[in-house]
Amino acid sequence: MNMPKRKWIVRGAVAAAIGAGALLLWQALKPAALPAGIVQGNGRIEAVEIDVSAKSPGRVRDILVDEGDFVKAGQVVAHMDVDALVAQKAEAEAQLAQALNAIQIAQSQVAQQQSNRAASVAVVRQREAELDAARKRLARSTTLAREGATAMQERDDDEAQVEGAAAAVEAARAQMAAVESAITTAGNQVIGARSNVDAVRATIQRIQVDIADGDLKAPTAGRVQYRVAQPGEVVAGGGRILNLVNLGESYITFFLPETVAGRVALGTDVRIVLDAAPDYVIPAKVTFIADVAQFTPKTVETASERQKLMFRVKARIDPALLQKHISRVKTGLPGVAYVRVDARTAWPAKLAVNVQ
Repeated sequence: MNMPKRKWIVRGAVAAAIGAGALLLWQALKPAALPAGIVQGNGRIEAVEIDVSAKSPGRVRDILVDEGDFVKAGQVVAHMDVDALVAQKAEAEAQLAQALNAIQIAQSQVAQQQSNRAASVAVVRQREAELDAARKRLARSTTLAREGATAMQERDDDEAQVEGAAAAVEAARAQMAAVESAITTAGNQVIGARSNVDAVRATIQRIQVDIADGDLKAPTAGRVQYRVAQPGEVVAGGGRILNLVNLGESYITFFLPETVAGRVALGTDVRIVLDAAPDYVIPAKVTFIADVAQFTPKTVETASERQKLMFRVKARIDPALLQKHISRVKTGLPGVAYVRVDARTAWPAKLAVNVQ
């Protein structure tokens, strides 16, 4: 055998050995196939984002946290400038003092008119007594004049006195009616003054609420993701100041084909393996399945094309587990979600949960 031919044979044998070794290595390292009752989908870790915003337009006085800081629910994270509101509150408190004084004035007027009414009642009784006496004198003088025992002039004078006494009674009664009306008016003034007090107090309460809203608080525990505004900036009502991410409400969003998504129910067990931490298997449960496909081909005619229909699925990670590792939780990390669509299927060893 000549040398060139022998050289090619040796090269072929070496290439065959390398190919066989590579095939054995690939077969040894390739991932084992998933059981029939488990499917997978690619996804990304997400979390609930919350904006801390100003309720009313104003100037940002200061911001107490920086990006990356963890905050607790109810923690004050920023202050709005409320000097104008404080001045409005002082003005409203002065109006409240005036309104309370108006109540006292109206009540004193009621008391005064009630005293006038008592005096008017006494005057009416006095005038009625005078009218009664005048009528009795008229009756006696009329009898005496008829018998000729007294002059007719005296009888006429008594009659005139009766008419004068009757007029006096009517005048006293009219005066008492005017006093009654004054009492009613004064009582209405008291009611109006009290209503004004209630209105001013409501205004003060509203202003106090606006002042309290100037202390911007974190609605939930989380980590500061962005400082959208800076101290000294003027923002509109509803203007964002900070953006928080609630890492305690983290989940993975992934996609499954239509044939698989139809078999997934809420509460289904999920195992998550992140690209950044492939050695850890994180448990989760399905909390959302889209009602409609997220993307689909332009035409859907064949069975293979129908399988291109993809549905969005969310699986929530246990909040208690997240709290234990909250400082290491990151959003946006890609990974694979393994879903057990058949509860009778056991999880393979490689998908056993290994985080505490």
